[in-house]
Amino acid sequence: MQTIVAVDKNWGIGKDNKLLVSIPADMKFFQGETMGKVVVMGRKTLESFPGGRPLVGRTNIVLTRNTEYRVKGAQVVHSQEGLLKELEKYPPEDVYVIGGDSVYEQLLPYCDTAHVTKIDFAYEADSFFPDLDQMEGWEMTEASEEQTYFDLEYTFVKYERV
Repeated sequence: MQTIVAVDKNWGIGKDNKLLVSIPADMKFFQGETMGKVVVMGRKTLESFPGGRPLVGRTNIVLTRNTEYRVKGAQVVHSQEGLLKELEKYPPEDVYVIGGDSVYEQLLPYCDTAHVTKIDFAYEADSFFPDLDQMEGWEMTEASEEQTYFDLEYTFVKYERV
């Protein structure tokens, strides 16, 4: 299983159920990585998408404790055990965890690769991704050249479990 995320200097990922910033090259990278694959997310992440609709061209799986929750075009599971059972149907390398913070935290132990867009700026955030630079068992294995979007600098970084 893989995970994909954009983080600021403090590993912040969002505020008020919105991304901290939208960088077109990051969106393009996300789309390229996940198209045709399985994306796993929490309910609030799905609801943050345009129209609260699942991502087109991907198998969308939503993890929520709300047993009444239904959404057209996505599979809904209500426990980590149910999710892991559902994911047995797919090759692990085709599964991407896409947020939010509690889903990242629950599923990071099952991931072996993390695609991280590191933004060189500290935003005001209320949700965070675990700091892989400080975490045992993770190693940065690739990093792009520094890129710029207006005055923001960012890099695409790949971490792998060691």
